[in-house]
Amino acid sequence: MPSGIEVTKQALDDFKKIQEYMLIAREENAAKTYAKLKKEYLTLKALLRVSGVNLADIDEIKE
Repeated sequence: MPSGIEVTKQALDDFKKIQEYMLIAREENAAKTYAKLKKEYLTLKALLRVSGVNLADIDEIKE
């Protein structure tokens, strides 16, 4: 079973990747894709907050 730090690291990696895809989707006006990514983004953001991660410097979307 993964440790808390491993789960947090994976969530951080996923959060970064989702944000990159969201920025591309926004640029391309891909509304449906953006909406789907936003759901994943919000889930990861909640998980990271519960884990005590300060998102101020790494959250590029700010939603």
